[in-house]
Amino acid sequence: MRKTTLALALMLAVAAASAALAADPGVKLGVLRCEQVPGSGINLLIHSTVNVRCQFTSVIGGTPARYQGETGIGLGIDLNWNKTETIAFTVFGATANVASSHPLAGKYVGGRASASAGVGAGVQALVGGGSNHFTLQPLAIESARGVGVAAGLGYLYLEPAR
Repeated sequence: MRKTTLALALMLAVAAASAALAADPGVKLGVLRCEQVPGSGINLLIHSTVNVRCQFTSVIGGTPARYQGETGIGLGIDLNWNKTETIAFTVFGATANVASSHPLAGKYVGGRASASAGVGAGVQALVGGGSNHFTLQPLAIESARGVGVAAGLGYLYLEPAR
């Protein structure tokens, strides 16, 4: 019971922080689109992980930056079967300077929830970032195929694609 209460309190704190950040998100830099790598998922019901391939497209043009990484639920519940997902984040930052080759590399955490029955949708509110302090906020829109529900403390780790 105590762990459930702690998890719910943590999710509410993340949601409140995400809402505060959404009020002043900064400069819109572009869109990060991530797709699940088929067959890479592990689901332990209270923790899940899947590898992703992502591409960042800047609003100011230039060559899209490609990333690889991992996303999932670090603490929560994940009751999904045969799920494939695509996630699109709007990327904001305190500055429009995206001069480095992979400015979004880093770790992001926040609230995550999804539901699907054949097709489905979900939302994520992740904050964090790489050395340039970019954030993925206020929400990510997730489209999914499969059956299930998930909610909890979500995460996304990004590094340059090889």
